[in-house]
Amino acid sequence: MLTELNAGDLQALKEWLKSRTQTIGADIYGAAAGIIDQVRAQGDQALRDLTKQFDKVDIDTLRLTEAQIDELAAQADPAFVKALKGARDNILEFHEAQKQNSFLLNRPNGVYLGQRVIPLDAVGIYVPGGRAQYPSSVLMNAIPAKVAGVKRIVMMTPPAANGLVEPNIACAARLAGITELYVTGGAQAIAAMAYGTESIAPVDKIVGPGNAFVAAAKKLVYGTVDIDMIAGPSEILVIADSGADPAFVAADLLSQAEHDPLASAMFVTTDAGLIRKVKEELQKQSAVLPKKDIVEASLANYGRSILCESMEQCLEIANQIAPEHLELMVENPMNWLGQVRHAGSVFLGYYTCESIGDYYGGTNHVLPTSGTAKFSSALGVDAFVKRSSFLHYTKEQLEQDSAAIQTLATAEHLQAHATAAAIRTPSITADDQKARAAADAKEPQ
Repeated sequence: MLTELNAGDLQALKEWLKSRTQTIGADIYGAAAGIIDQVRAQGDQALRDLTKQFDKVDIDTLRLTEAQIDELAAQADPAFVKALKGARDNILEFHEAQKQNSFLLNRPNGVYLGQRVIPLDAVGIYVPGGRAQYPSSVLMNAIPAKVAGVKRIVMMTPPAANGLVEPNIACAARLAGITELYVTGGAQAIAAMAYGTESIAPVDKIVGPGNAFVAAAKKLVYGTVDIDMIAGPSEILVIADSGADPAFVAADLLSQAEHDPLASAMFVTTDAGLIRKVKEELQKQSAVLPKKDIVEASLANYGRSILCESMEQCLEIANQIAPEHLELMVENPMNWLGQVRHAGSVFLGYYTCESIGDYYGGTNHVLPTSGTAKFSSALGVDAFVKRSSFLHYTKEQLEQDSAAIQTLATAEHLQAHATAAAIRTPSITADDQKARAAADAKEPQ
């Protein structure tokens, strides 16, 4: 079920990595663009028509009232509600620790400068629907925005068959503090959040996963609004030593393989015997899974095992792959964490399965995929703020610095820039900067 790769053949490894990257076809972009144009032209009516076309549901009212959300949330199973509250508390605690502070620097002569951290005004959260429910996605996207201080959080999700949403989704929305919830999905939801309709005000940023049409729509509206990322198929890389339980390794590989036939489940170790045992466990555990067909297709397509000569080589391969999820299923994992440069999220030790991070531990599960962990990060509070710098100068300090400012502006042939400083300090010219430089040159270094 796992194809073995040679750790020493980096070229083959890179070619395999490249094959995982899925591009969105021109036909999907074309369809998404058409949907966006329809929503911009027809507004709310387009959302109703497209929901009828794609979801086979007639919706009279796009937005659920708070009373409807509460009524639906009350139908959720009490055990589920208790678990979700625990997850919410953990996610909230972790993201509170991420908050950034504004700062102020004081300099002589009354000069001060600094940076303000300002929450975005409005954010849109897309939550996939259809046959699957993802209440955890509601928490992972909404809570960082709440912690950041975003005042308006809009949630859009495809309707259930009754034109509303499933109780678990309503419960998650309520626990996350969402009061503006619309029952529309797909590319049309992205368009509505980006451009607005008669009843929906546009937002400043859109976050949340979705299918290829949602991803295409997010790319197309980027620039009008900000987006979080374009996520590809899920992936996990497990580094395990000889102390790892093969049943644990197999279970964690399968936890990602069941997502999608394009999901990647990778296993890297220095123990050849462990590879054999993990393969046996994969056969045994996958045989009883409800999504057995998806798992088998995923492992056949992108299941890989790599035997390495050292733990250092294991970690270097992990850095080459830059996986969405990286498990260090080894003794004393903190001793190796410092060598991890590229991973969306890292899970340490024999008992930290990736699904803890997906649901309950507190870290965010919205992570970069397809090698983009080399330059991007997990969704967090910083995704929902912007930073604005400020600067105050006095006449006294400008008289000291004006010559240098004029010199630099003149060097870039931007005379108006130089004049803006010169007009405030008529007795100071760029020649003064030349004189100062000449004097500095004569001083012993």
